[in-house]
Amino acid sequence: MKELEEKILKEGHALSENILKVDSFINHQVDPVLMQQIGDAFAGHFGNKGITKVVTIESSGIAPALMTAISLNVPMIILKKQPSKVLNDNLLQTVVTSFTKGTSYELTLSHQFIEENDNVLIIDDFLANGEAASGAIRLLSEAGASIAGVGILIEKSFQPGRDKLIAQGVDVYSLARVSRLAKGVIEFIPEEC
Repeated sequence: MKELEEKILKEGHALSENILKVDSFINHQVDPVLMQQIGDAFAGHFGNKGITKVVTIESSGIAPALMTAISLNVPMIILKKQPSKVLNDNLLQTVVTSFTKGTSYELTLSHQFIEENDNVLIIDDFLANGEAASGAIRLLSEAGASIAGVGILIEKSFQPGRDKLIAQGVDVYSLARVSRLAKGVIEFIPEEC
């Protein structure tokens, strides 16, 4: 997606060969116009898959997932990373290791929001090692839902996440595929025609 790539080049900061900071438009401050374009792009790609719910992991995926859910006219579900005093009944949980933070957390889904006939689209901000998306897939599969695909804003194509998800039979659609990061350097895989 050309608009996202241009925004990354203009406002993103490559801090190292693994870390791309995009907090000015995705995960601290949010660009709502860009998020609407992102939601429309995901809806355009996955729109014929019979999606019944859009799922994301708190918190950076919320804005693009919400815009995707609006474009598809379906509910959005947020998988929780933090324990909740009120979310404590009929829960599904799995442990996920965060590449960025280098820590593990319990990803939680309340079973009441997913049904066996749901066909779910997962939206996430980054794809690196595929751990977060794999954790979401585990929870949704345990609930009996089917996975329509995974939509990613920014894929670090030099890391194994895409291959891990494809090996699970998942349709992966990334809007910006980064081929190389280095301090001050951001390069993309050219978009397919």
